[in-house]
Order: sequence, then C-alpha cells, then structure tokens
Amino acid sequence: MTFLRLYIRSPSAVFGIILLVLVLTAALTADYFFPGDPLALAGRPLVWPFESLTLPLGTDNLGRDIAAQIFHGARISLLIGFAATSVAIAIGIVIGAIAGYYGGWTDDVLMRVTEAFQILPNFLLLLIIITVFGSTLPCVTAAIGAVSWPAVARLTRAEFLTFRTRDFVQSCRTIGLGDIKIIFGEILPNALPPVIVYASVIMAVAILLESALAFLNLSDPNVSSWGNLIGQGRAVLRVRWYVSAIPGFAILLTVLAVSLVGQGLNDALNPRLRGR
Repeated sequence: MTFLRLYIRSPSAVFGIILLVLVLTAALTADYFFPGDPLALAGRPLVWPFESLTLPLGTDNLGRDIAAQIFHGARISLLIGFAATSVAIAIGIVIGAIAGYYGGWTDDVLMRVTEAFQILPNFLLLLIIITVFGSTLPCVTAAIGAVSWPAVARLTRAEFLTFRTRDFVQSCRTIGLGDIKIIFGEILPNALPPVIVYASVIMAVAILLESALAFLNLSDPNVSSWGNLIGQGRAVLRVRWYVSAIPGFAILLTVLAVSLVGQGLNDALNPRLRGR
C-alpha cells in the first residue's frame, strides 16, 4: 500500500499509466477492431485521415489502412520493448552481480568486457549485428537487448559492491549458504529497485531503436510496425505528411508513457521517500 500511495502521489506517473494502458488496449483489441492482415490493401493510396468513414486515419502510399497498422503496430513495439528489455536486464544482472560480488580479477575482466561494448555507440553496434545476423524480428529484438545491457551491469555491480559487506550477507556465509544462493536469493532482491526503474529507460530506447532501424529499412518488413510505417511515409513526406506523423505521434506517446511510469517507480521505490 505504501508503494501504491507513493506512486499515485505523482500526477505525471498516473498520466503515464493511463497512456500505457491506452497503448496496451490498442494492442489487445487490434484483432477485434481490425481483423485480418494489417498490411493488406484497404483502399486507394494516400487517402487523407477522416476522408473516409471506413479509413479513419487514411491510407499509406500502398493503400494500406493506417489505423490498422497503428493498432497492430502497438503489439510489435510493446513486444520488442518488453523482450529487448528482458534480454538486457538478464545479461546485465548476471554480469554485474558476478563482478560486484566477487570483485578482484573477475570484476576487472567483466568490467573491461562491459567497457568494450560501450566504446561503440549503441546504434552503430546495432547496425553491425543486424548486418551480420539479419533483420528478422527475433534478430532485431535480441540485437537491441544485446547492445543495451552494459548500463544495467554497471548499476547492478554498484549495488552489489554496497551490499556484499552488509551483516546479512556475512550471516549467510556463516551458516554455509552457497554463493549462488547469496547472490540471487539474498543480495539481488535488495539490489533490484534501481534496476527495475532503469528498465523503463531501456524499454523506451528499445522502441526508438527499432523505429530507427525500420525507418532505414533495416527492420523486418513483413511486420506491421510503427517504424516501418514511418519509413513508408518518408517517400511522400512533403505531400502526405500524416503517413509518418501519425505513427511518430504513437511512438512519442508510448515512449512518454514508459518514461513517466519509470519516474513514478523511481519515486515509489526510493527509500528516502518511502519513509515520508
């Protein structure tokens, strides 16, 4: 109840939840409102929004229903965001936990590996991975997760360096608990709050990275994603700006929602605020 009270105390966090629920609702009801293939032809190309009752958001330059692509694209964006975040969190936690718990040469080696991944900009490294392994949706998702874990590893490591000398950890060693149980059963639950908050940042960036790849025609062209729709609208941007603007606005709202939810989680999980 304390968590909920602290969370709803922030109007922006509540607004973020409302926006995120709207996006989730669009994803869950896509088949109900727009059954069938969202990439199928729905009418003549480049129909303006509200020009036709059956095509409320108009059509793209291939004659496909933009509203159907927005609803179905919500699934793709959320799927990529959640999956890529899960990959990044899993890799980052394992590396950061081991480095922070053991220290010494183990910490040095793992942190040098982490720094090696941080030398190249995320998007450049992402382009290299996509070029090598392909641009299917699973590859894109895994690649985004693979370039997003270093910050999680550093954050987890910092938390473990703080907790590994605490009394409860020493007590666990005294009673004979193994390192795995201490790391994942005792220390990790206490180190998770800042990682959970940072997950919202990773998810927002993941959605933007996929959109950037799709805009460059480097994402999976066989799925209805907001980024692919923006890329399609690039060719007619001067005369039919809405083709790119509508999915761009959807991405803006989703990223804003995730960011505001992350801010609310930070306020609710912050130990300095929980005591107020």
